[in-house]
Amino acid sequence: MNRKIRSIHLSLLSAALLSASLLTAPAHAQLAPAAQPAPQAGTTAEARRANIVIIGTGGTIADAGASATNTAAYQSAVVPVDKIIASVPEISKVANVKGEQIFQIGSESFNNERLLKLGKRVSELLKQPDVDGIVITHGTDTIEETSYFLNLTLKSDKPVVVVGSMRPGTALGADGSLNLYDAVLVASNPASRGKGTLVVLNDEIQTGRDVTKSNTFKTETFRSPFGPLGYVVEGRTLYYRLPARPHTVQTEFDIDRIDSLPEVAVVYAYGNVNPASIDAAVKNGAKAIVYAATGNGSVGDYMVEPLKAARAKGVQIVRASRTGSGVVIRNGEQPDDKYDWIVTDDQLPQKARILMALALTRTNDPKALQQIFWKY
Repeated sequence: MNRKIRSIHLSLLSAALLSASLLTAPAHAQLAPAAQPAPQAGTTAEARRANIVIIGTGGTIADAGASATNTAAYQSAVVPVDKIIASVPEISKVANVKGEQIFQIGSESFNNERLLKLGKRVSELLKQPDVDGIVITHGTDTIEETSYFLNLTLKSDKPVVVVGSMRPGTALGADGSLNLYDAVLVASNPASRGKGTLVVLNDEIQTGRDVTKSNTFKTETFRSPFGPLGYVVEGRTLYYRLPARPHTVQTEFDIDRIDSLPEVAVVYAYGNVNPASIDAAVKNGAKAIVYAATGNGSVGDYMVEPLKAARAKGVQIVRASRTGSGVVIRNGEQPDDKYDWIVTDDQLPQKARILMALALTRTNDPKALQQIFWKY
């Protein structure tokens, strides 16, 4: 019993002595500084020494409006990439960057030839040991098509990030500078390797496969039915999910081996759609037609025969949906097996065009083409 009392007394005495020492110690010595946490993945410190090439292709991020209040009306693709980089000096704290102008166009002017030229140049740069990642400034109108194309054809696990803006740099609330800064952060981060081609806007990291533009003027226009891969927050790159479908080094499509793309047409369905649109695509040399149908790839009764006739001439027919998301079911709305047609799975018509063009460089067998759509 006495030992317990003595132990209590000693504990109380120690506490009193500690309190007294704190009261008499200098203010700066009262509390030891808290241990600093280890840097988290995605911090600026990690990315600072990366070598990033920023390729300029034009788009709104290179635009200028007549006044600061012009956010949706402006002159397209007038600011060179080096000037865009210079306008964001904070980038130099993140990575060693250099600019290269390959196009100066609105992205609605991208065609197969320009797509191939861009892809081949990116591939060349990725092979250089002193290049750690690529950022591509791009107009938002077709950013989803270019990013999907690169996602399928580049043979490197180095980060490739496509970035744009919804407002010109001259506008109040311009989003281009922060988008570009975030894109360089993402491209500089080792955690971005092996995730395919990425699209960075509005603090979000999207996969090139899934992302689409959903609004004509809002800065949060880019959406994926599955959500972003992650965010860029206060200079940190934060990932929360991974791409599920094969990309880049996992695909059979190699940009270095592709010198041309076959013509693939997209025909948009609507009430009273003119069957002559199918004939026009065939006459213009289409090797495949992506039919952007209503609902779950529904084809009006008066459009079935024109599509069957096109297939009889060797043109591949791909049923897609104009709805913006969802899976087109094979042998659902139409007897695809009977008609020898293909369905897109969940891919949007404009992206189905990209995949079909690439697939036709490998095979013309409709069964093999269908497997490609289910795979990618």
